[in-house]
Amino acid sequence: MKKDKQKVIGEDVSDERLKGLLTIQSHDGTNNDYHMLTNAYRALREDDFSRFLTFFIAAGHNINATNKEGETFLTTISSHQQASVYINALKQAGAS
Repeated sequence: MKKDKQKVIGEDVSDERLKGLLTIQSHDGTNNDYHMLTNAYRALREDDFSRFLTFFIAAGHNINATNKEGETFLTTISSHQQASVYINALKQAGAS
């Protein structure tokens, strides 16, 4: 994973598209919830990521899911210089 979040430019993202990210499955044994968070982080703008987290939690997914190394997604992106809004969104959603 890249160390920095780059600006994503594009159109508005519908609720249906955000919910579609909840169907993404890992193909390498990574926890599916962690994999979904990773994909959402890479694909979504800050405000869309916050909206995604609402659907993610409502669907019963684990915001503190870990990768193969035992790190939560919050821990993984905590060193990314441009991820502060994403980090705050995760914390507000209950990530630790």
